[in-house]
Amino acid sequence: MAFKTDIEIAREAKKKPIMEIGAKLGIPAEHLLPYGHDKAKVGQEFIKSLAGKPDGKLILVTAINPTPAGEGKTTTTVGLGDGLNRIGKKAVVCIREASLGPNFGMKGGAAGGGYAQVVPMEEMNLHFTGDFHAITSAHNLLSAMIDNHIYWGNDLEIDARRVVWRRVMDMNDRALRDIVVNLGGVSNGFPRQTGFDITVASEVMAILCLSNDLEDLQKRLGDIVVAYTRAKTPIYARDIKADGAMTVLLKDAMQPNLVQTLENNPAFVHGGPFANIAHGCNSVIATKTALKLGEYVVTEAGFGADLGAEKFFDIKCRKAGLKPAAAVIVATVRAMKMNGGVAKADLGAENVEAVKKGCPNLGRHIGNVKSFGVPVVVAINHFFSDTDAEIAAVKAYVAEQGAEAILCKHWAHGSAGIEDLANKVVQLAESGAANFAPLYPDEMPLFQKLQTIAKRIYHADDVIADKSIRDQLKTWEAAGYGHLPICVAKTQYSFTTDPTVRGAPTGHTVPVREVRLSAGAGFIVAICGEIMTMPGLPKVPSAEVIRLNADGNVEGLF
Repeated sequence: MAFKTDIEIAREAKKKPIMEIGAKLGIPAEHLLPYGHDKAKVGQEFIKSLAGKPDGKLILVTAINPTPAGEGKTTTTVGLGDGLNRIGKKAVVCIREASLGPNFGMKGGAAGGGYAQVVPMEEMNLHFTGDFHAITSAHNLLSAMIDNHIYWGNDLEIDARRVVWRRVMDMNDRALRDIVVNLGGVSNGFPRQTGFDITVASEVMAILCLSNDLEDLQKRLGDIVVAYTRAKTPIYARDIKADGAMTVLLKDAMQPNLVQTLENNPAFVHGGPFANIAHGCNSVIATKTALKLGEYVVTEAGFGADLGAEKFFDIKCRKAGLKPAAAVIVATVRAMKMNGGVAKADLGAENVEAVKKGCPNLGRHIGNVKSFGVPVVVAINHFFSDTDAEIAAVKAYVAEQGAEAILCKHWAHGSAGIEDLANKVVQLAESGAANFAPLYPDEMPLFQKLQTIAKRIYHADDVIADKSIRDQLKTWEAAGYGHLPICVAKTQYSFTTDPTVRGAPTGHTVPVREVRLSAGAGFIVAICGEIMTMPGLPKVPSAEVIRLNADGNVEGLF
């Protein structure tokens, strides 16, 4: 059976002018800043004017731990948005922007797939409206100003050995993880060790995604801790006098991007922090704006529920005062089989026992999301190789967990293939069953928060951390940062810190390698296991086959 590729489907889309999409949400044309004919930014003044309007219902789409078999979380998010509109609800999709690094590495695009996509696909997966370039520039402006301050006399008495602000670029480049800068003599400054992270791991990215407006953005940028003195006194970005210029660079990037689905329904695509490193959610300003404009807002959190959903609940919802009405956990029969020990090459053959063996990973996520007081439904993202017996096995298992699993065919049929899920989501959201609460209180000690996440979400026995890490957390508590939530950076492929361990393991420990203070964003990052804040390219990166064809269209990106 021959299928059209995602990009072929996207190119056939009958897009409407972006002003028409804005009009569906009641956004006047003068408050849309167009980027071409099919994308626009929403003006800050219009967003402020919405403050007194009631909020719609917030629906989170999350997933099982990702596998090479594919889960389709973004595809389901987009499909559900279309499905809700199909059954008469005014729904808006909110997703993240794509990082260039993974697009040219191995992950591929971030606009959905099949007949559940957001368009324009090529622009969204490349430069889009330039938000990530602005974030990269703002971050590196601060880096340049720190070294410049040290060069011109160092009035703040920064200890060059204690500069904690690294540089960023939105590309996978392992050669830049650990470098020495300022070589070449007196005129180039004082040599010191530093490195690059990928832009989506930047605290500036996290700040932009958690800020309510430009004033809040500048305050948070000013609160970034960039270095320490010899006496270990913190130096902030506002001390370097960088916060104003950084805000100027981010002025347009702070405005949410409006695009459309293949079915011409509105979608906000804004921000893109990685979920295995940062908090993995689209921007607060986009989500809050959508909630004022729609009856339902469908948003996603990155990777599996152990990372994305936990951070969505404990960081984004906590910080922004959001209360989700329901959650969807995306799973596939193929992924259940892979969790059950089947090799990728053998996934096409029916194997009901492997499905049953792999289902505990899904069960773990169902229990975890329920523990936040949010009602759950499972979306089985359909593949043509799925058999009735395999689908029935997943449905039976989910029923045993006190939830319902619904087969969804949005990839092949768009909104028509996901009506059942849309109706179930409305039923859950309007039942009033949600009683959302974060996993831990603000006042809990930092290390205890980390232990709580590890034990209750990862089902680990304990957290392993050197005395230096525990002492660092205590120092931050003494400095007034004890109320901050924890943002765990770890592999997305497993509940453990070992990416090869699938299923629902118990009895493991979580080793913490490093902790970082993101004072501007408002969380503590705990780097666990072997996770890298600057990824590398695979042996055969996607970039090798990406090119322009004879018609001037992009090939190989999707």
